[in-house]
Amino acid sequence: MQKFVREKAVAAPLPLTNVDTDMIIPAQYMKALTRSGLGQHLFQALRFAGDGSERSDFILNQPACRAARILIADRNFGCGSSREHAVWALTDFGIRCIIAPSFGDIFAGNARKNGLLLIRLPDELCARLRDEIALARYAPIEVDLEAGQIRLASGEAIDFRIDPDDRRILMEGLDDIARTLRHADAIARFEAAF
Repeated sequence: MQKFVREKAVAAPLPLTNVDTDMIIPAQYMKALTRSGLGQHLFQALRFAGDGSERSDFILNQPACRAARILIADRNFGCGSSREHAVWALTDFGIRCIIAPSFGDIFAGNARKNGLLLIRLPDELCARLRDEIALARYAPIEVDLEAGQIRLASGEAIDFRIDPDDRRILMEGLDDIARTLRHADAIARFEAAF
């Protein structure tokens, strides 16, 4: 899993509440068991018209945000079904961090296991961030997990906190298998005892 220490990138405002996992990646695109290629269908119904052409009004189709690696979302992002493919689609597209007031519980667990940083901030602050990012013409912001700060182009720093275990896992790039393998010697000793 890719480590997350800090990321300086364009942030895209996504002021939609209750973005469910089917909106993130529709079920018909979840036929593969691999993570690669899912990003092309991220937010399929929002990004593309029925004929496959891009919707120019969707933020990730606008020139300034095509390379966004951070989303500033709204309440209950990632609600709905438990599909891990939603996180895979986001990370395959290049999204490394989502800032929102709240997240679906299962989505949050899948994000942590796949190196996607989720930052919870109050509603009002997320709304202000979305506005300020647009006013700054999508100038890059920096998310510093080590320092626990979001740094805006204006120079303002916003402190955030996440679960200390989640922070360690993300900073060290440890997926479930890597965390288990850290205890390989103890597991071997335990198995040898029987």
